[in-house]
Amino acid sequence: MAVRAERGSLPVSSKKIFTPAGIDVMQGLSGLLLTFFVWAHMLFESSILLGKDAMYWVTKMFEGEHLFGKPYPGIVSAVVALVFLLVAFHAVLALRKFPGNSRQYAALHRHIGAMRHPDTTLWYVQVITGFSLFFLISAHLFVVLLQPGEIGPYASSDRVWSGRFWILYVLLLIAVHVHAGIGIYRLAVKWSPLTAANFAAARARLKVAMWCIVTFFTLLGTASLVTYMKIGYDHADRVGERYEPNR
Repeated sequence: MAVRAERGSLPVSSKKIFTPAGIDVMQGLSGLLLTFFVWAHMLFESSILLGKDAMYWVTKMFEGEHLFGKPYPGIVSAVVALVFLLVAFHAVLALRKFPGNSRQYAALHRHIGAMRHPDTTLWYVQVITGFSLFFLISAHLFVVLLQPGEIGPYASSDRVWSGRFWILYVLLLIAVHVHAGIGIYRLAVKWSPLTAANFAAARARLKVAMWCIVTFFTLLGTASLVTYMKIGYDHADRVGERYEPNR
């Protein structure tokens, strides 16, 4: 049962949610959910590496065709809207840790330069990538939100190549996987039951795992993006044509 501190105030139990520690937990959880979404999204996007039919099948799965008998692109829009809200929520929570003005940025640079602490540098990289991601992800999600039916082997490839979206996706690919990888590493360091005796060794292993994950998804995303660009290049004279699988 919640205990009220005084008249007109929030219950003490509710107040605890909005303490710095409570907000930090919400930031970590929202970041974890977004990371899992990004990794799953990357795996599904990479279905193009298995061929156009495989990517078409995955597209129709997310539109509900395999379940309802016909596609409902609105399902994709609904998921995108939820993801965008989660991104905004995570960004608002993370902004409280950003330097608030040029003086604070200058002090942070001096601090990083003086300490030369790798994890502090990683945090700063996460700040930079996080700031850029809010704009890069918003642009990507906005297009998918408004045009959920324009996803497929030809539609996506035409957007990447003829629509010049490959420029956005190159920046997004690097920023999102570096940001996600560092975020998972920092969560693991913060919440893992490490002891003083094994902390240094465990942190070193976690850092190796972080860079392995970042490298894997970056290479997978690069291979997928190059494949979409190749299909888009070959299909440039037929922009607007939609893919029809071999039945």
